Amino acid sequence: MPDLATRRERLACLRRMVIENREEIARVIDTDFGGRPRQETELLEIVPLLKGLRSTSAHLKKWMRDESRHVAWPFQPGTAWVRYEPLGIVGIISPWNYPLFLALGPLVDVLAAGNRALIKPSEITPGFSDLLQRLVSAYFDADVVAVETGGVEVAQAFSALPFDHLFFTGSTSVGRKVMQAAAANLTPVTLELGGKSPAVLAPDYPLDKAARSIVLGKFSNAGQTCIAPDYVLVPEAKADALAREIISGIETAYPAERSESGYASIITERHRTRLLEAVQEARDSGAAILRPSGDYGEKFPPTLVINAPEEGLLLSEEIFGPILPIVTYRTLDEALAFIHRRSRPLALYVFTDDGEARRTILDGAISGGVTLNGTLLHVAQDNLPFGGVGKSGIGAYHGRDGFRRMSHARSVYKPGFINTFERLGPPYGRLADLAVRILGR
Repeated sequence: MPDLATRRERLACLRRMVIENREEIARVIDTDFGGRPRQETELLEIVPLLKGLRSTSAHLKKWMRDESRHVAWPFQPGTAWVRYEPLGIVGIISPWNYPLFLALGPLVDVLAAGNRALIKPSEITPGFSDLLQRLVSAYFDADVVAVETGGVEVAQAFSALPFDHLFFTGSTSVGRKVMQAAAANLTPVTLELGGKSPAVLAPDYPLDKAARSIVLGKFSNAGQTCIAPDYVLVPEAKADALAREIISGIETAYPAERSESGYASIITERHRTRLLEAVQEARDSGAAILRPSGDYGEKFPPTLVINAPEEGLLLSEEIFGPILPIVTYRTLDEALAFIHRRSRPLALYVFTDDGEARRTILDGAISGGVTLNGTLLHVAQDNLPFGGVGKSGIGAYHGRDGFRRMSHARSVYKPGFINTFERLGPPYGRLADLAVRILGR
């Protein structure tokens, strides 16, 4: 049961590790990707991690306090409370797309709750994984935080260890295997997965404003983001106009002439081939393919697809790349029906200033989290839980919710000077009969 000072020191140690090595971290991630803007690593990984560390450390004393609970009158006089205690050792399996933030973001909550951690980073970003192992071993005692690198076999063995909790971020298909391995030890899991996160553009919302937000959310990190908008639902008459606005936004934010240094690469050739095949499948089915002007060289260009086949790869599997299908609808009910035909998404983006339309969409579509009139921003709120629902995940973390997710809520009851309930015990008599009549109503 580490005290407040110990926990804050561990959080401070993590903060020093990141700040003192931020340039090397950004450089190694850039190398692993074969090109990713330093600013994206700073803004999407380092900054939110440091922001979360500051917030957690500032609020930790309050979160650690025992929480008083009401005692029903039959058990008076007495007191009841909840202690938030460490679970023990938490395993963290992190992905490649945001290798720093998704390895160390959960670690913030793990350390705040007083636990120890073993981290398995992705083998797809080997340079960063090796760097993380080296840095953690230099800044932390091995019995507090340690990193284990390796390939699929190591990940399989890792997920089968008898952790007190197992935290996984990645694809739904791998999440199933992690959960199955954890079940053998009855290890509880937090799974942060993904899915087909929709952006719904209501008829009232300005196209240019929506396009700016969609460009940022979709094409940051070349679309390799679990909460990126996976497709856009737009009124039928506005599809072409929205496509033009998005293309214009891409040419401003990610111009071809700056793609070498200002636009991320696809992580591996295998991932790139999958994206190319998905676009070709849509083209062969008669979909319109739109791209910004200019030559993106070796980079996969931002791509819009209009009228992609609903049963095709682009509208049935999570894209995880810079391809954005635009799907038309005639009524909001029709748009919601389209969402319902897919698994519950990790994120939902709703663009409207109309209160009734907003309520209709929020009430009619379940998702892990929501940003209204924007994209991605709900994940940046330290005081909001982040997590999926259904096939997009189990459990939520960040801030107080993460602290509690990584804690055991231990209940404590202390009778007062008279233990009333024991007076009802054997040998049973009139007092027990009276209690049954009153309490059993």
